[in-house]
Amino acid sequence: MIGILGAGSLGRLWGALLPNGCVAFMARPGEPIDSSVDFRFRPFEGPESSIQIPFLRTGDTPDLMLVTTKAGDTLSAVAGVIDQLPVDIPILLFQNGLGSQQAVAERWPERPILAASTTEGANRPEPWLLVHAGTGDTWVGPLTEQARFSVDRAVAMLEDSGLAIHPEPAILQRLWQKLIINAGINPYTAILNCPNGEILSAGLYQDTIDELCRELSELMSAAVQITETPDTLRQRIEQVAQNTAGNTSSMRADVLRKRQTEIDFINGYLAKLGNELGIDTPVNQMLTERVQQLSSH
Repeated sequence: MIGILGAGSLGRLWGALLPNGCVAFMARPGEPIDSSVDFRFRPFEGPESSIQIPFLRTGDTPDLMLVTTKAGDTLSAVAGVIDQLPVDIPILLFQNGLGSQQAVAERWPERPILAASTTEGANRPEPWLLVHAGTGDTWVGPLTEQARFSVDRAVAMLEDSGLAIHPEPAILQRLWQKLIINAGINPYTAILNCPNGEILSAGLYQDTIDELCRELSELMSAAVQITETPDTLRQRIEQVAQNTAGNTSSMRADVLRKRQTEIDFINGYLAKLGNELGIDTPVNQMLTERVQQLSSH
């Protein structure tokens, strides 16, 4: 049994694609729950269907826990349920950005804490409808020493979804690669209120992207010893923006729905890291503050 903590788009995607009877949502303490989470699922290919996923029953123990909450909720969400889990149950974190994963691993270093980086696309245009908007790859790797022995087990369980799952010993580097893309696309889409592809011709983007990529390049080199030129990073960001031109980023969707964004774990994380490392990050700081202002209105 796989338990899923967090019933947003990504949590529902895994729930919909994993075999019936092998997955259940986990409720946080005090959280009002129905008997199941019911929604319509529109797969990337194939007909729409009705999905019904139960909640984990009292006394049941999952063999693997997926944490698909927003980054800002992750530490408190895990803290609320972790005492129900035996110490050897792998906990797999699916958060955007960086910072929340390290916080969980540092709080429970004796547990098998893993992180995932995924390029699967899912969104909820209506509360009752989940759309699998694009297929991709998912990489799984260890954040704690104990987790090194759980990677293959977690990958094997997730492969039952039919998605492409890969073990990744250097998961932190993989998370950094995704962080770069998110930092170069998501805040612009939120500030400009546009789909991914439209940022490329916008003045704000054109005026700041080279400086942003310089910041990103310096931070990567100092933090994880990945050497990539600013030009290479800009090319990668723009390729993804073009490939997903019609998509709405999760950050833009959060602003439109007046929900807390994950800016503090993307550009905000980078600005904080720059301060710690003595690297100037004025563009990351500017983007962070502008998205925070949107979220506060």
